[in-house]
Amino acid sequence: MIKENISPWIEEGKEWMRTQGWEPFPFQLQAWEAYLSGFHGIVNAPTGSGKTYSLFIPALLEAKKNLVSQSGKGGEGLQFLWITPLRALAKEIQYSGQRVVLGLGMDWEVGIRSGDTSSAERARQKKKPPQCMITTPESLHLLLAQRGYPQYFANLKGIVIDEWHELLGSKRGVQIELALSRLKGLLPDIKVWGISATIGNMDEAVDILLGPFSKGNQTRIIRADIKKDLEVNTVLPEEIDTMPWTGHLGITLLEQVIPLIHSSQSTLIFTNTRAQCEIWYQRLLEAAPDLAGIIAMHHGSISRELRDWVEQALHEGMLKAVVCTSSLDLGVDFRPVETVVQVGSPKGVARFLQRAGRSGHRPGARSRIYFVPTHSLELMEGSALREAIATHSLEQRIPYYRSFDVLLQYLMTLAVSEGFYPDNIYQEILQTFSYESISPQEWQWLLDFLITGGEALFAYDEYKKVDYEKGGKILVRNRSIAMRHRMSIGTIVDGGSLTVKFVRGGKIGTIEEWFVSQLKPGDIFWFAGRSLEFVRMREMTVQVRKSKAKKGKVPAWMGGRMSFSSQLSAQLRDQMDKVAQGQLDSVELKALHPLFLLQSARSHIPRTNEFLIEYFSSREGYHLLMYPFEGRAVHEGMGALMAYRLSLIQPQSFSIAQNDYGFELLSDEEIPLQIALDSDLFTLEGLREDIQASINSVEMARRRFRDIASISGLVFKGFPGRQIKDRHLQASSQLFFQVFSEHDPQNLLLRQAYDEVMTFQLDESRLRQALERIQAQRLIVSRPDRATPFSFPILVDRLRERLSSEKLEDRVKKMKVQMG
Repeated sequence: MIKENISPWIEEGKEWMRTQGWEPFPFQLQAWEAYLSGFHGIVNAPTGSGKTYSLFIPALLEAKKNLVSQSGKGGEGLQFLWITPLRALAKEIQYSGQRVVLGLGMDWEVGIRSGDTSSAERARQKKKPPQCMITTPESLHLLLAQRGYPQYFANLKGIVIDEWHELLGSKRGVQIELALSRLKGLLPDIKVWGISATIGNMDEAVDILLGPFSKGNQTRIIRADIKKDLEVNTVLPEEIDTMPWTGHLGITLLEQVIPLIHSSQSTLIFTNTRAQCEIWYQRLLEAAPDLAGIIAMHHGSISRELRDWVEQALHEGMLKAVVCTSSLDLGVDFRPVETVVQVGSPKGVARFLQRAGRSGHRPGARSRIYFVPTHSLELMEGSALREAIATHSLEQRIPYYRSFDVLLQYLMTLAVSEGFYPDNIYQEILQTFSYESISPQEWQWLLDFLITGGEALFAYDEYKKVDYEKGGKILVRNRSIAMRHRMSIGTIVDGGSLTVKFVRGGKIGTIEEWFVSQLKPGDIFWFAGRSLEFVRMREMTVQVRKSKAKKGKVPAWMGGRMSFSSQLSAQLRDQMDKVAQGQLDSVELKALHPLFLLQSARSHIPRTNEFLIEYFSSREGYHLLMYPFEGRAVHEGMGALMAYRLSLIQPQSFSIAQNDYGFELLSDEEIPLQIALDSDLFTLEGLREDIQASINSVEMARRRFRDIASISGLVFKGFPGRQIKDRHLQASSQLFFQVFSEHDPQNLLLRQAYDEVMTFQLDESRLRQALERIQAQRLIVSRPDRATPFSFPILVDRLRERLSSEKLEDRVKKMKVQMG
């Protein structure tokens, strides 16, 4: 029942929506009622269904109600915060919020505070904050880093965290947890709400966001009962023989994408990497010159100015197509977009749905997405995606836990502003999911690390960052330390990016330092849709001039390869089971029938209760292939684990290769497979110890530690325009890693690096679950006389690591001939 005193305000919200020609959805009304009745919660609704209005309207209605009850008093200062993960979303949210403010007759300002906000505007906001502020996690922490922040937030009544499902599985989500813990400490009555798309662990997502508020009867989860009209199509080759057996670009189907562009008002073409985005943009222009001027490109390394222009042009219907990456997974309301094209496997069901929702981005509209496979076996993923969507099989987001680097950064943030009392802040962070298990001893270690530099660095004054004040308050007195910290707030760590600028002209974007190190003056590379000639490096800036050359290198960015989600892996195994039973009940599986016949003739197609192992020899040596269908990350760890256990039986060396379907162990001597299987090769006993022994965990942790050192403030990346070179940052972080390993092995940052390797890089929990499943399956050991369709992509992936593209192409042709 709606409380009597809020009914008139609910009616006022309805009336405003009617003036816009809308009728509120039931989930919006439920959110209004819950918000106005004093609850915390989460709104779970599909893209384009009006989630913003479900919370902006009741927040403003409550403010107006309070103003009426207080005779117009108390409406000054910051009243309402809206946190968004993307700057690009801020403008759209501001437009929607200002629209409601004007419609309700309120004299309130809706402002934006982000990395794009000018210094003059920030200064104005500091003196006179807007009543409603839209900001990012990083900018929120910058506000906490300013003196007087308790007074700045003193009138805050509510806070909304948008796209919580995106933030949850990142250290930016941890930043939100910490900021909320401080705001709750200052303002016990603050109202906290989130907005999230559907994820596999929604209950956990609510608990992490709301913390103690999620206990008892203080929380509401508002789920929209809106069935999104979604059309999923797979672009099929005219003949399966024309489809490559391996690859990741999908260019062979480009000609079939062009008609989709021409037949739609506007199309988004999603690629999985920035390099793939650059290549598709070039190839589309070559194949369809009529698209010149009405096609654009958008990815995270292109300059902010150009991305803003693309987003605005897309919003206004000026562009026929945009080739993009995850930079447009979220963003402004692109109503002209009718069609989405996904090039290559999205590796996850939720990501596919998120991208599909960029088309038909309004209530009741149909979302249309076309899946473009990049190689033959990827066709199965189109069938798996459709099945996963039909059964609502969505991924869980793995939250970060005990991220000491983020916590150290946060403590410095408090220390450079008002300072903090350790006992008070300790009690606050114990209320967060990420830090609920921190012991008093670990807390003291963190404080000692800030005060003295810890056990390994206590002799160096530069690591004595904070001081104790009378009464036990910890604060920063050194202005230089405070300034450097404010310049470093954030958890997004790039791979050593350099600004690309014309010799005479503006900024184009950023590329990674390792790519530039391969260039010499006069070299041509394609970037942001332009052919550019490398001129020189000057003060961390790559200076270029326009070129008319048709060919050149394409920048690649580190960390571009994604891995299967657990849900997509499970669906793929189900698809394989159908094939094994002869149930080719989708267009994708029917198209792959000739390939399945060849796989069955050469080897075997596994049922869900079977585990396929292939073992054969060639001129390269002895090939052992296993097919867990668990994704590249799990296979990386499992391949190393199997190689280690085999080497215990018979000392030998292996080359290891993997893709999302399986992995290969290659040796120059016969592999004792049967002995290993009889010795329980897939046992869970001693698993963690065997993983640690089988991988170069030290090197993996060393690489992981680079980001941890940056976030925690151990290394300083430099001031704007005077960044420290990436190789110097690497050297510094590696030195710290070595020092801690030798002199402070219990260092919490060091332990965190190893934990993150196991949790995120090797996905230990999924590896364990995969081994449990394999133990329950019937092992099928196939001994083909040559490579099979399943093995071929893995063999080529290994060759790609050591052959140039020209030599690899010749080798692949020979291999296909040999396969018959």
